Amino acid sequence: MNSSAARVLCEVRDHIAYVTMNRADKLNGLDMAMFNEMIATAKKIRKDRSVRVVVLAANGDSFCAGLDFKAVSKNPSMIARIFLKWPWTKQNIAQQIAHCWRDLPVPVICAIHGNCFGGGMQIALACDYRIATPDANLSIMEMKWGLIPDMSGMVTLSRLTRVDIAQELTMTGRQFPATEGHEYGLISKLAADPLAEATLLAQQIAAKSPDAVAAAKYLFKKTWKADSWKALRWERWVQARLLGRKNQKIAMANGLAGKDKPARPFVERTSFK
Repeated sequence: MNSSAARVLCEVRDHIAYVTMNRADKLNGLDMAMFNEMIATAKKIRKDRSVRVVVLAANGDSFCAGLDFKAVSKNPSMIARIFLKWPWTKQNIAQQIAHCWRDLPVPVICAIHGNCFGGGMQIALACDYRIATPDANLSIMEMKWGLIPDMSGMVTLSRLTRVDIAQELTMTGRQFPATEGHEYGLISKLAADPLAEATLLAQQIAAKSPDAVAAAKYLFKKTWKADSWKALRWERWVQARLLGRKNQKIAMANGLAGKDKPARPFVERTSFK
């Protein structure tokens, strides 16, 4: 996936997977190849137990301009291919390209610049953390095309902002700056260099126990907005899976050691789906 023709680049360094959308000449618009390569990249990362964090960014002037409607006009069957769902799957391809990042067992940090529209916005919302330049231009743009956000937006919007804000942005399809998105809870942090900030955060997370980090993401996914009884039950169950494992013992030893002693390295993470 590292050739210049690839829609998506992926490089793993120091336990961090740097994923880059690589269709700069089309503002990283989503054509069929981009759908396939994004989903395939997420699947590859899921299988790599050495990866502890993902940084998702894009080459060129924009993060992602959304669905490439010119590509759709040249390939009318594309809509059916991304929209229809096989009976044995939970999501169609349109939903997978965004939700696959939320489904990863490791945290995903998104670095946003330029335009982030439609499907690109839904991909960003499905990440665990979103860092954007203050002047990044955002839009839940599907209404412009007579559509509704159907790439997991209904899952992520409900967890990030109020329903009146989500409805207004969806029903108008208007463009708004990242500063406004930050006020709404859609953007986690504003930064002049989102990729540098995302890398710094990824390095901080990668230095922690990969088991505990994966468990934390899993726990928040299972309990966010759940009732107290359910949340407490999941806390106990997830903690029980961590206690006594090798990485938990390493973290304990590192925590008890003096600052002048080198930290023991963690081993590959165990499975938290």
